[in-house]
Amino acid sequence: MPLALLALAVGAFGIGTTEFVIMGLLPEIATDYGVTIPTAGLLVTGYALGVVVGAPLLTVLGTKVSRKRMLMLLMGLFVLGNVLSAVAPSFGMMLTGRVVASLAHGAFFGIGSVVAAELVAPDKKAGAIATMFTGLTVANIVGVPLGTFVGQAVGWRTTFAIVAALGVVGLFGIARLIPDTPRPEGARLRRELTAFRNPQVLLAMAMTVLGFGGVFAAITYIAPMMTQVAGFSEGSVTWLLVLFGIGMFLGNLIGGRYADRALMPLLYTTLGGLAVVLALFTVLAHHKVLAAIAILLVGALGFATVPPLQKRVLDQAHSAPTLASAVNIGAFNLGNALAAWLGGLVIASGFGYTAPNWVGAVLAAAALGLAFWSAALERRAPVAATATAAPAPAPAETAAVAVARTPAHH
Repeated sequence: MPLALLALAVGAFGIGTTEFVIMGLLPEIATDYGVTIPTAGLLVTGYALGVVVGAPLLTVLGTKVSRKRMLMLLMGLFVLGNVLSAVAPSFGMMLTGRVVASLAHGAFFGIGSVVAAELVAPDKKAGAIATMFTGLTVANIVGVPLGTFVGQAVGWRTTFAIVAALGVVGLFGIARLIPDTPRPEGARLRRELTAFRNPQVLLAMAMTVLGFGGVFAAITYIAPMMTQVAGFSEGSVTWLLVLFGIGMFLGNLIGGRYADRALMPLLYTTLGGLAVVLALFTVLAHHKVLAAIAILLVGALGFATVPPLQKRVLDQAHSAPTLASAVNIGAFNLGNALAAWLGGLVIASGFGYTAPNWVGAVLAAAALGLAFWSAALERRAPVAATATAAPAPAPAETAAVAVARTPAHH
């Protein structure tokens, strides 16, 4: 794998840290601002919605500059958002900082996925994308737990200041290691939009929304669930997030390895397994050891869907991949926003801190249904094409027979 992928992984590490560290700090932030846990959950929803809006918007603007320069500008925006979060005097300003940081997220991973795929041979694309996302998964093993520990021990503002510093490191890494290629030829909005005429692209994005949304339904409220239901101490949330990060890391490796070989069977397995584990998590959350195992599995099964879903979008939108790739990253976060909102809704309705797991199970099961539907349409497409083409040879065959028979009449 090219060294340039390391630069993308470093940027992904910083983005992954700020995206997920909020889960372990929700109680502290809620207390400091005097808001409820479900209200604090809006910091997750707001970030996710910012990704949904920022992904297509900044990717379209990015067609006017080189991909390297755009990635550097995105990391600068990310740094600004985290500085705002670190100094925010009110909850509203904190939410603003989260949204500003999130605007860079989708376009970074979307453009980064295209850059990563172009750096390697066609049969190694999923592996290259997974390498970039390794930064995101390692963030959940190292960055998020350390950020949670620092936030609980020193104050959550310090955590976001450190994340801003990580963004600066990522910015310099991109400037130094990413090749400075010219602006892609033919990168026009109208051409990029043609990818969305393909039903398979839209189905892949819908799978992304529902599948990863299932993960976030549970993980957004992991801190109160583990402390109030499972009986863990607040300090234990740190190593539970390490388990989640290890699961994500393993899932990313599995997804990257097998997506180039058996993409759809991999999705069937991971989405089906995720639905089952999330449903069981409702019960397992009452037992410390079983809850910890469930967290590991949710991370592994959930993130094993990322490389295959991102690759499927790139494959299906091969003629205009940049915007579709970025929008699919936005789709991950649309699922996050939907799941965080639904999870907060069932908690606020009095169903308890384990209720979001059921929400997640339903979302993952729906994604599995879409995967089967997508495969069925794909199997039917060649048959339809053959059926349409089949009558065409008939006239030629008739003419040939007529010509062959003409001499006989003479």
